[in-house]
Amino acid sequence: MDPSIAHDLKRPEPQALQSTIEALAARFGNRLVTSQAVRDQHAHTTTWLASQPPDAVVMAQETSDIQDVVRICARHRVPVIAFGTGTSLEGQVNAPAGGVCIDLRDMNSVLEVHAEDLDCVIQPGVTRKALNEHLRDRGLFFPIDPGADASIGGMASTRASGTNAVRYGTMRDNVLALKVVRADGEIITTGTRAKKSSAGYDLTHLFVGAEGTLGIICELTIKLRGIPDTIAAAACSFESVQGACQATILAIQTGIPVARLELLNAAQVRACNAYSKLSLPETPLLLLEFHGSENDVAEQSKNFSEIARECGGGDFSWTTKPEDRTRLWQARHDAYWAVKSLRPGSGVVATDVCVPISRLADCVAETEEDLRRLNLMSPIVGHVGDGNFHCSLLCDVDDPDEMARGEDFMHRLVERAQAMGGTCTGEHGIGQGKQKYLKAELGPEAIDAMRALKHALDPYNILNPGKILPATGGMS
Repeated sequence: MDPSIAHDLKRPEPQALQSTIEALAARFGNRLVTSQAVRDQHAHTTTWLASQPPDAVVMAQETSDIQDVVRICARHRVPVIAFGTGTSLEGQVNAPAGGVCIDLRDMNSVLEVHAEDLDCVIQPGVTRKALNEHLRDRGLFFPIDPGADASIGGMASTRASGTNAVRYGTMRDNVLALKVVRADGEIITTGTRAKKSSAGYDLTHLFVGAEGTLGIICELTIKLRGIPDTIAAAACSFESVQGACQATILAIQTGIPVARLELLNAAQVRACNAYSKLSLPETPLLLLEFHGSENDVAEQSKNFSEIARECGGGDFSWTTKPEDRTRLWQARHDAYWAVKSLRPGSGVVATDVCVPISRLADCVAETEEDLRRLNLMSPIVGHVGDGNFHCSLLCDVDDPDEMARGEDFMHRLVERAQAMGGTCTGEHGIGQGKQKYLKAELGPEAIDAMRALKHALDPYNILNPGKILPATGGMS
């Protein structure tokens, strides 16, 4: 673990922790869990970072539960970490200073659906798939799809996006208002159901992406969309990554409203073919989806196929059959498991960067060259419509030389993206793993502003300490 991650963090005094657990036990009974197995579950991480479990887990069922946990922990200066489904990728749910994890999975009610206004009010533990199942009979859906069946509170906390972002945006664009429990246990309401507002500071988007470091989301008001009349999925192979990226740029510039636009490099296509029993050409591949009326989808598909041919694309095939679409996109969502199966027993680290789409081809090509030079395996998949791509690096964790080369690759990937006007993370977040890149990206003045916000809203640094910004001595 990078030393800066734990800078100034220290565990609570044993007596303070004991008093906290006793108070929580009196309040929550058997909903307070201290078994090692459950604590370990609530610190699981898919990075190379060490797993750091909390000292206890509280299973929250309503907002007052969150408030009471925070108040008890604040009294004794004990850290509090919110937990949704645990799908975050940069150590966001780790407890580097110990403390109490609040599991929000039981806060999973859809409170209100306003079909005419295309919005709904939900608790944070509602998952993406559960919400869309609830909405289906009303002809509505929530479009943000990060792949995993994540909780929507967690998705807001990490500013998640995914395969639909090219058309529907990210969580930042789809949250209207929040209710958030502050570090003193009181509740902030950040907005209303109105589609726009100029009333005061934009507190909603301050908490979206804050990774639970400024407050704990206890209710969300989010935008919905109508389920399209027709959905078509398409696949098109290319001779090169450059050709696939050029087709993407032209499609966006000409206004084709693509709903999904994903790039798989040749290594990722090979992995998906083997794992998902497909027979796609093992060259760079674009997976697409079009939403609209039957005529709209047919026209969009025709226009894109013409662009693809100009850019070296091969056969362009598309289908509206639900079973064919599901099979194609399930293979995309299973990309991580497909990579993992290439080398059983190896560690897999999924990381992401994002660059302006005009630099995407260069960034991917230079990244592939780096992998060849360092003799590493890391298939690439990207949300090319917004310049975001992911590397799934396979390394033998028992081989120090290979691990060192892996670390070098990860550093170079981020530095390359930042040099191209991009960011160290498009959707995974900072957590613990990418703190060291934030200063180079935003500058010390921005970091100071973030620290000031953190201190103002969480003066004792009890809310998910050690994430995004290194702690600065506020735990005493």
